[in-house]
Amino acid sequence: MAELHDLSALDQWQLLQKGELGVVELTEHYLGRIQRLNPQLGAFHEVTADGARERARFVESSVPRTTTLWGLPFGDKDLVRRKGVRTTFGSRLFEHFVPDESDEMAEVLDAAGGVSLGKTAAPEFGLPSYTENLVAPPARNPYDTDLGPGGSSGGAAVAVSAGLLPFAPGSDGGGSIRIPAAATGLVGIKPTRGLVPAGSGIGALAGLPVSGPLARSVVDAALLLDGMITPAGGAPHHHYTLRAPQNPDGPYLGAAIRGEGRFQLGVLLDSPWDLAYEITIDPEVRATFEQTVALLADLGHGLESLSLLSAPEYAPAFRTIWQAGAALIPVDDSTEHLLEPLTRWLVHRGRERTAAELASALQTLSGFERSVISQFESFDAVLTPALAMPPRPIGWFDPDDGERNFAQQVQYTPFTSFVNVSGLPAITLPVGQTAGGLPLGVQLIGRPGGEATLLSLGQQLERRLRWDLVHPPAFSL
Repeated sequence: MAELHDLSALDQWQLLQKGELGVVELTEHYLGRIQRLNPQLGAFHEVTADGARERARFVESSVPRTTTLWGLPFGDKDLVRRKGVRTTFGSRLFEHFVPDESDEMAEVLDAAGGVSLGKTAAPEFGLPSYTENLVAPPARNPYDTDLGPGGSSGGAAVAVSAGLLPFAPGSDGGGSIRIPAAATGLVGIKPTRGLVPAGSGIGALAGLPVSGPLARSVVDAALLLDGMITPAGGAPHHHYTLRAPQNPDGPYLGAAIRGEGRFQLGVLLDSPWDLAYEITIDPEVRATFEQTVALLADLGHGLESLSLLSAPEYAPAFRTIWQAGAALIPVDDSTEHLLEPLTRWLVHRGRERTAAELASALQTLSGFERSVISQFESFDAVLTPALAMPPRPIGWFDPDDGERNFAQQVQYTPFTSFVNVSGLPAITLPVGQTAGGLPLGVQLIGRPGGEATLLSLGQQLERRLRWDLVHPPAFSL
């Protein structure tokens, strides 16, 4: 007999709407799974069971059912402040910090009618592409708990993959939604810069970090994306929200359900990191990628190979921005010992950068953005591998040597950061597995505002491959 977490998020929402399922009942189901499984998986830094129950009762009695995510549980990434809930940012520096106000993303998800169950695990300040820190146990991949789920939205990915949540919001400054989605067999969406008002990237250094969904299916990812943009189910709630030209009415759920269209696709196997680091694509990753290319051709899409124009300036410019981003961490000589070695290295390097170096890096990345958009303009979407390797073991990334650590992250995730720099939307799709049963994914990069096209393509692949029915062992516990 199916349990509640066996159902899709959309199915759960429909049962809630019909009154065949109660918000409190659904909340208790997921709290019970978190209580049993989180100690082995490390998906949550903080579980707010009492607050979730109180919130569920309030939603059931007082929040209009017309809200986009009415009654559905989620988790706040531990980089997002929620009033009265311990928020560590994955760091011992904030191990006991309890904010007295919430960030906009928490407020938006509340306005959408969701029920927060706690804080999902993140690495220190979200800087690395893996989810290990010194403030909590590491997040563990539910397909193999000796492996990591990627990062920085690793806790969110573990929770959704293992059935501790129906879906979860994440943030992505260089791949932090797409990396853990690919490593744990999920769909992950990095939206166009500016699309999600509460996590738009506008105003951030180089415009890199945006907020988006992780889910087990394309439809569920679209449902959460809608809630992040239009929480009340109506018009976008902020004046600078972008609108996709294919989808002028706003919500993306319809495009995901329909999965219609034939498109012209680019096929890309190189990255802007190739000149700076030795990038090797794992044979099983390459084989899965080639199988996906063949499937897309069988579905009637046009495909054409392309290569990025040489951009040797990209790697040093991105390194500068990544280091400069750590410079504002509120730490001094008296508290620096609380930071992890990698973060200390980043802080030091960031504070050594001059204004001229930062300005030059920003100018370089702006030019790179324009170049990539121009190179991709003849395609509806561009296909790449999601990651260059299968999921990495916990402890694989060097915690002490910043230079080596950076190189390892690039070699694992060479296809993600340039999409943030370009401001383009992208979706990762769990299209295959290794011989040992570990998830493997591909990435589709869209035009500015092209989320509807990505969702349509994703749904077409999902209908063939049915990854929404593939789960790790923990899902059945």
